[in-house]
Amino acid sequence: MNATAPPLTPTGRTLTWCLHLLVVALLVLTAGRAVTDGRPHAGAVVAAAAACGLVYAAGPALPRVSRSRRSAALWLAAVGAVWLALLALSADGVWVAFPLYFLQLHLLSRRAGLAAVTATAAAAITGFAAHQGAFSAATAIGPALGAAVVVAVVWGYQALYRESERRRRLIEELTATRADLAEAQHAAGVLAERERLAREIHDTLAQGLSSIQLLLRAAERALPGTAHGAARYVGQARQAAVDNLAEARRLVAALAPPALEGSTLTDALRRLCATTSARHRLTARFHLAGEPVPLPTAHEVALLRVAQSALANTVRHAGAATAEVTLGYLGDHVAVDVVDDGRGFDPDHLPVADPRTGGFGLAAMRARVHALGGALTVVSSPGHGTALSARLPLDRPADPAPEARP
Repeated sequence: MNATAPPLTPTGRTLTWCLHLLVVALLVLTAGRAVTDGRPHAGAVVAAAAACGLVYAAGPALPRVSRSRRSAALWLAAVGAVWLALLALSADGVWVAFPLYFLQLHLLSRRAGLAAVTATAAAAITGFAAHQGAFSAATAIGPALGAAVVVAVVWGYQALYRESERRRRLIEELTATRADLAEAQHAAGVLAERERLAREIHDTLAQGLSSIQLLLRAAERALPGTAHGAARYVGQARQAAVDNLAEARRLVAALAPPALEGSTLTDALRRLCATTSARHRLTARFHLAGEPVPLPTAHEVALLRVAQSALANTVRHAGAATAEVTLGYLGDHVAVDVVDDGRGFDPDHLPVADPRTGGFGLAAMRARVHALGGALTVVSSPGHGTALSARLPLDRPADPAPEARP
């Protein structure tokens, strides 16, 4: 009921009303017994009980009592003074001390509340002994035991409330932490998906569009000479556009690459080499080493993308005449090697990636392979060609069997 007291819960409000009813019942009992027993000063007892009830009722009606500890102390002092007058007139007033214990412990500080309860219990014992005309242990046991029980109950409730509040704050912190973690995981998922889409687009659409551009340039150069040669380049560019449209639809639908649908990785790489040789001035040859075993779809997609990106870089930058693509099954590893006889480059001095000129290929290949626990190795030097190897681990050795799509 004060600034430091716990706010009332539905259970707390119910207990408060029960306390109010107990005070009223005890005051009515005191006044009623004085009247029915025909005791002396019955009218004074009734008046004192009524005055005590009115002063008590003023507390819940005054907002300051529930907000200020000082106001609560003044109100308790007024209630205590009227109660002492009632106790002086009737021995039955001693029972009103019991609800007063609860009020004092609830409204006052821990030390002040204990002192008030002790003083109230002493007053109750003294008043009851005065009415009995003698002091005995039985006279002191009732008020003292009631005070001890109330102190244990109230302090126990306050300890439970503090523990409940501590747990509530902990739950709120955990909820907030979980929300922050979920947000961080969402952000990480978004970044991972953006990186995956960037790799997919670079290895498919970007390389295909680059191939279309090279074919159309070749068609432009052939136009002044023969229309037949130009038509052949345009036809190849058209086919490249069809393939990239299929890739775009595959990205939207999140399906496996069209090159792997209904075929094996070996067939897909063989077709890739044949298509590259047909479209560009590069002889790409495919080789198979080892006995094919079934591969996870993610491994097949990654190796196919690495081969596509490596050949596209060879066509665009290397000026090579030949390229050798080898798919090797090495027991606990599977690898794709792409070796060309082009102009080569210095792997330690790669150009900075640029949206207009590219430069994302090696970084995208390396990220794709590392995501599956593999390794990407590039060996090259100016004038001596390039050798690229992508190796992926297999979870467990598989029995030799014809490679097939699961």
